[in-house]
Amino acid sequence: MLQASLSKSASVQSKSGLFDSNYTKNLEYPNFGFDITHKATNSGARVGMLKTPHGIIETPNYIFCGTKASIKNLSPAHMVEAQTDIILANTYHLMIQPGAEIVEKMGGLHKFMNWNGPMLTDSGGFQVFSMGHGTCADEIKGRNSSKKESLLKITEDGAVFKSYMDGRKLTLNPEISMDLQRKLGADLIMQMDECTAYQVTKDYTAKSMEMSMRWGDRSLAAFEKTHDGSQGLYGIVQGGVYEDLRTISAQYVASRPFFGTAIGGCLGGTDEEMYGILEVCEKHNHPDRPIHFLGIGRIKDVINGVKYGIDTFDCVMPTRIARHGMALMKGVPNERINLMNTRFKDDPEPLDPTLNIPFSRDYSKAYIHHLLKAKEMLAYQILSQHNVAIINKLMREVRAAIKTDTLDNLEKEWLVD
Repeated sequence: MLQASLSKSASVQSKSGLFDSNYTKNLEYPNFGFDITHKATNSGARVGMLKTPHGIIETPNYIFCGTKASIKNLSPAHMVEAQTDIILANTYHLMIQPGAEIVEKMGGLHKFMNWNGPMLTDSGGFQVFSMGHGTCADEIKGRNSSKKESLLKITEDGAVFKSYMDGRKLTLNPEISMDLQRKLGADLIMQMDECTAYQVTKDYTAKSMEMSMRWGDRSLAAFEKTHDGSQGLYGIVQGGVYEDLRTISAQYVASRPFFGTAIGGCLGGTDEEMYGILEVCEKHNHPDRPIHFLGIGRIKDVINGVKYGIDTFDCVMPTRIARHGMALMKGVPNERINLMNTRFKDDPEPLDPTLNIPFSRDYSKAYIHHLLKAKEMLAYQILSQHNVAIINKLMREVRAAIKTDTLDNLEKEWLVD
């Protein structure tokens, strides 16, 4: 269950002028749109059409992580072949290498990467958090981490940290983040926020949430100064595992002229806590805006997340587990198989011929097992594209199931003990 009882600092937020009074009251997004075309009758699941300057995608959908302007082991052509609709890149990593100015000079991320579809960038705040409190995956899911800090300080003005490449001191704040994301040129961008860890106190979580709301107003003000209709800005719901804080933050985001809503921050240590956060947010999210779930993308979480009205997900999981020999599969325990296991060394079957792409259709599990044992790079390429294609298949089937109110049946097909 989510934790409750309002913090003193958060309880007075509506009376104390915690937010930047200079935030813009109205913003239009002329080249963007979000139309809900179907709603499930037995959950909050919905199908929509998300319009961007680089195309329209159907939701729910999955945004694949091209962290440093590259999907690990895959080219844009591989992503298209796997029927991918949208990808993302990380502002923090790109500000360090090669620098947003270089990307802008080269025509923006789409031209730089040779990707013609929609793109998203995050604000950099997620990585700032990970530097201060450990790895993103560990802290978001409530696990301990021993990662050394490179964060120097976080203040109202922003975050100061050391570059992991050359140690130089860098600053990231709402104004800088908006400038960086404008230069990178993604369609969908995120407000600057701080992502709190599972282990911090409620008081810290409340103060951080309030700062993220003020940063949201500063992000809006900075965004408006150069807004030309080429980007849509998302506000981020924070508040950790606390129901009252999540309520305040979701209401804040809904009250501001963001194009979309993103749910971020600490999501608890259990599935129950994470889904509880989604349940609370669902009550207060703006009903007409696209809703993104930051950094979460297991098959189980996708199927359950859409029931709470989530429209898009992002996660490094599909390509990350491929680099460990894992292939995502429909209807197998733990959502995946490990091709490193000896039982596959003489398995003549392909991964999934129904996907109708060569990597999933034309190579036996025995061959992939051999490639992994031989540490051949082809193994990671095969598994990466297969995993992307499986997730895209999942999203197509999820959308179809929402339209026919059969999502519960689909869940049983994909998830087994």
